Amino acid sequence: MSERVLVEQLQSLPDGPVTVSGWVETVRDQKKVQFVILRDETGAVQLVNPATRELAEGATAEDAAALALTESISALTTGTFLTATGVLKHDERVKLGGVEVKIAGLDIAASALPETPIAADSGLDKRLDWRFLDLRQRRNALIFRVQTTLEHAMRTYWIERDYIEIHTPKLMSSPSESRAELFQLEYFGEQTAYLAQSPQHFKQMAQAAGFGKVFEIADAFRADPSFTSRHATEFTSIDAEISWIDSHEDVARMQEELLAAAFAAVKEKHGAEIEELFGLEVTVPTLPFPRIPLAEAREIVAARGYEIPRTDGDLDPEGERQISAHVKETFRHDFVFITDYHAEIRPFYHMQDPETGLTKSYDLLYRGTEITTGAQREHRVEVLEEQARAKGLDPAGLEHYLDFFRYGVPPHGGFGMGLARLLMLLLGESSIREVTFLFRGPTRLAP
Repeated sequence: MSERVLVEQLQSLPDGPVTVSGWVETVRDQKKVQFVILRDETGAVQLVNPATRELAEGATAEDAAALALTESISALTTGTFLTATGVLKHDERVKLGGVEVKIAGLDIAASALPETPIAADSGLDKRLDWRFLDLRQRRNALIFRVQTTLEHAMRTYWIERDYIEIHTPKLMSSPSESRAELFQLEYFGEQTAYLAQSPQHFKQMAQAAGFGKVFEIADAFRADPSFTSRHATEFTSIDAEISWIDSHEDVARMQEELLAAAFAAVKEKHGAEIEELFGLEVTVPTLPFPRIPLAEAREIVAARGYEIPRTDGDLDPEGERQISAHVKETFRHDFVFITDYHAEIRPFYHMQDPETGLTKSYDLLYRGTEITTGAQREHRVEVLEEQARAKGLDPAGLEHYLDFFRYGVPPHGGFGMGLARLLMLLLGESSIREVTFLFRGPTRLAP
């Protein structure tokens, strides 16, 4: 058997023998000719076969082989994986790429059942039940090509600036933030372990270790019984932490540069296909992103006619949409940093201004949805202990974390960002379920 050729390579090849492999997308079994649309991970190609429906008297072995091939094609089911050998021909009349392959032989790797469990109009839950079939669609496969480019561009940004990539534990002996959203499990019968909500404590440990600048793209877990379009119980978190900062502004500048670089890479590699399949243009954000203090943002939202019902002073989802709409109208920008959050609505490890009670932190909103919390961290151990107590946390349960700060830590800060939420907004999807390879939520543990 000749070497397999990817569909995307066919246009650059001369006419002649070729071997392609993939799955059957459609079969048009006409009386005199058969067409098979075969798709692989790079595209689709039309296979063609002049149909032989019966053997005449005196038929040759070649005639019998042609009949057998015709019958094999007639029996093909959607989703069957096969290898086709044949002759490549360039023909501008062929709508699918201007090439087709005249079939000489088929080698069926695995047949599919004739009745598929999902259709084009199936609901999201049904499609998630059969996610491996749903992902065969070109549009859905593109999501994960975009995700790959996005992650690669971010890693490139960091590595070119001498960041260290770390891999932090996902089993923890104590909570990283609060116990309210923790998955708890028995650990060898004698201890209790928790699935990590974030790598927060460990990326701060890297600052105490003198690493300076670190990043991680990895799983995180939240025992949050939420059924919104932007929450999951297991998700991929994009995290970075840097030393020797003056304020959260240093973190914000790094993040906006990171996102601009990542979006530019996506636009360059996938922009045309995203526009074709998702109907939207990838916009590379200009720098710097707008900044608005939280108190001012609340006033702007109120002036737009929306009263935020929350009593903790933060924006609710509709408030986020309203302030983002204002930013789009005023600055023509899809991103906005909301800054100056009160300590009452921030984690204990955010640095606070003792005079104002405000933290050196921000939330980053993208197209009306919060995607990031970033901050300068408190690095003075006695202040950390005091702030933990104010949040109702017992410093004794944070000893391993607090030990990092007892032997010196430079001023530092960082951010955490959900990958699926960023992808959802970038591609204009309505739910992170659409852009997660296998979604996990309160009622979904399979497939």
